[in-house]
Amino acid sequence: MRKNSLVSFLRTFERTKLYDLLAAMPLIGWYGFALSLQLPRLAHQIASLDLATADARLLAGIASNLATQLFFAVLVLLMILRRQPLGKASGFYPRFAAVAGTFMSLAIVMLPTQELSTPLHVVSTLLIVGGIGFALYAVIGLGRSLSMLPEARRLVTNGPYSVIRHPLYLGEAVALVGITLQYLSPWALALLLLQCIFQLERMKNEELVLSRAFPEYRDYAARTVRLVPGVY
Repeated sequence: MRKNSLVSFLRTFERTKLYDLLAAMPLIGWYGFALSLQLPRLAHQIASLDLATADARLLAGIASNLATQLFFAVLVLLMILRRQPLGKASGFYPRFAAVAGTFMSLAIVMLPTQELSTPLHVVSTLLIVGGIGFALYAVIGLGRSLSMLPEARRLVTNGPYSVIRHPLYLGEAVALVGITLQYLSPWALALLLLQCIFQLERMKNEELVLSRAFPEYRDYAARTVRLVPGVY
């Protein structure tokens, strides 16, 4: 009897906002930690910036860092405010693929950096800033439906989601290509490929959860592309 009561309590608790917030705490803590480390440095760079002597490499670095920190801040806010999930993926692998797809880029930045020419460095930064900017646009459109794991909170079909089913991952992929350029090596390319594989698996898992939670998802999927218009 006590065991059944405990199971019933846990299942009820799993449907509460407190449980969802606790489940998001590792991500909130990680992004919050990254912000606490990078924001003071970024503030110092901006405060000491002299536009008369600043070169393209310095400005590109500040722009890249600013875009990244803004993206992290929005993710933290939406993780706190997000809706309750209406459906979730079951099993270990969908969760593993989501975590791997999210954090594989950390392995790339652990590699030795490469000395880039100023034009290539600017190209790298443009990819990072452009990718993060588009990802930020997608996150704002997603709003309180944001999830890292395959979960269904609300079917979003407006903004970039009216054309692409996974615009957030497209933006992140573009940014990651820009990051990979700064660490360019066979290992970096291998990690980029592996991250892309996990992201594709992540998309499929999310679509399965959404199609189960929302009967209208099949019609939505039929009139949109998964990732890149005209390609995939």
